[in-house]
Amino acid sequence: MKKYDAIIIGAGQAGVPLAKKLAKAGKKTALIEKRFVGGTCVNDGCTPTKTWVGSAKMAYMADRSAFIGVKIKDYKIDMRRVKERKDDIVISARNGSEKALQNTKNLTLIFGEARFIGEKIILIELNEGGTLEMTAELIFINAGAKASIPDIEGLKEIDYLTNTSILELEKVPKHLLVLGANYIGMEFGQMFRRFGSKITLLERGPRILAREDNDLAEEMHKILTDEQIDIYVDVQAKSFKTTKKGKIKVTVVIKGKEQMFTCSHVLVATGRVPQTENMQLDKTGVKVNDKGFIIVDDKLETNVPGIYALGDVNGGPAFTHIAYNDYTIVYRNIIEKQNISTKNRLLPYCMYTDPQLGRVGISEEEAQKQGLNVKIAKLPMAHVARAIEVGDTRGFMKAVVDPKTKKILGAAVLGQEGGEIMTVLQMAMEGGITYEQLRFFVFAHPSYSESINNLFLGLVD
Repeated sequence: MKKYDAIIIGAGQAGVPLAKKLAKAGKKTALIEKRFVGGTCVNDGCTPTKTWVGSAKMAYMADRSAFIGVKIKDYKIDMRRVKERKDDIVISARNGSEKALQNTKNLTLIFGEARFIGEKIILIELNEGGTLEMTAELIFINAGAKASIPDIEGLKEIDYLTNTSILELEKVPKHLLVLGANYIGMEFGQMFRRFGSKITLLERGPRILAREDNDLAEEMHKILTDEQIDIYVDVQAKSFKTTKKGKIKVTVVIKGKEQMFTCSHVLVATGRVPQTENMQLDKTGVKVNDKGFIIVDDKLETNVPGIYALGDVNGGPAFTHIAYNDYTIVYRNIIEKQNISTKNRLLPYCMYTDPQLGRVGISEEEAQKQGLNVKIAKLPMAHVARAIEVGDTRGFMKAVVDPKTKKILGAAVLGQEGGEIMTVLQMAMEGGITYEQLRFFVFAHPSYSESINNLFLGLVD
C-alpha cells in the first residue's frame, strides 16, 4: 500500500489547484481522476456550454441584424463546426491542465475510480487495468455531481439527453423537449432555439426561476417566450415512449389536465446528485445527508478529522467559483495556518441565458421572509443608455438596500453584461461601499456600469 501526505479524489476546479499547491508546499500528493482532468466545468459545464452560447448569440444577432441596419441573408447553422469549435476549446483546456499537473514535482496523477475500503484507505480501480491501494492523513474529496434522472415511467427506456450527452450532438434537434426549466434547462433551451430547434420547456413548479424574485421570473419568461420558446409550468411528467417512427411521446399532467407532446429529443434537466454512491464512505466513517451529499463544517472538514469535501459534492452552491474558493479556504487553513471559514461569504452567480442574469446577496423576497427593513432600487435596461445604443433593452437592474446603514444587501441584473454589472455591485458589498456613494461615483461613459448611478437615483435625496 502506497502512503502519501495528501490524496485528492477528483480533478475538478478545487482538486486541480489544491493538488498543485500541496505538492509545491512539499507534500507528497496523489490526485485521482476517473474521467477527465478539469471536472464538470471544463468538460461538461462552463467551458463547452458558454462556447455554444457564443455560437447561439451570433445566430441571434444575425437573425435580428436588420433591426440595427445590417442585413444578413440566408445564414446557416453548421452544427458540426459548432461542436468542433467547442471540442477544440475543451481539449485545449483539459490538456493544458493535465500537462501542468504532470510537470508538478511531488504530484502523482492517477486515472481510475476511487473507493474507501478502510479508515483513510483507498482502493483505486485503475482505468488501464488493475488496482492500487493508498492511504494518507489528509484526504480531499472533490468528486462533483452528475445529472439526476427522475423515476418516471419509460424515461430510462428512451434515448434521453443530459447536460453531458447533449454536447455530443452534431445535428440540431427538430424538437427538443426540456424537462426542468432551471438554469441548465433554460440555457440549453435558448441556445438550441437559436440553432433552429423547436423548444418546449416543462417546469414542475408554479413558475420558472423558483429561487428568484417573481419580477425576475416574469421578465425571463417573457424574454424566452418572445423567442418562441413554449413554457409550461405546474407540469407532472407521467410517461415517455418511443414510437415506431423514432419519435418520442411524452405524456404529462398540466394543472390537472393530461396532455401529450411528440418530440425528437428529450433533455433531462431536473437537478444534480453527488457522485458518492460508489465511494463506500461508510468504510471510513464519513457522514452524508439523505441526498448523498457529504456533510462538512464551515472549514469544509467532514466528521472524520483530516477528510475534507470540496465543491458540488458537499451540497453547497453548485458553482465552479465556489469549488475554487473551497480550495483556497482549506489550503490557507492547512498550509498557511489561517482561520478562514465559509461563513458569511458572498455567493455570486450567473445564468448565461441571453441576456445574462447576475445575482449576489439576498433577494427582495428573501428580505421580506426575514422581516428586514429594506428599500428596493430598480432600473429597466430600457433606461440604460448603453443598452439603447447597442439595441438590446431587455431586462432590468435591481438592488436590495438597508436604508439605515446605506449598505447594499443584494443585487440582481438581468441584462446584457449582467454578470459584469453585478460584479461591480458585489465589490461594493465586499468593500462596504454604500449605495449613496455609488450614486455619485464617476463611471466611464457610456458603460453599462455607469447606470448604477441612476439605479440609486431614487434613493438619494
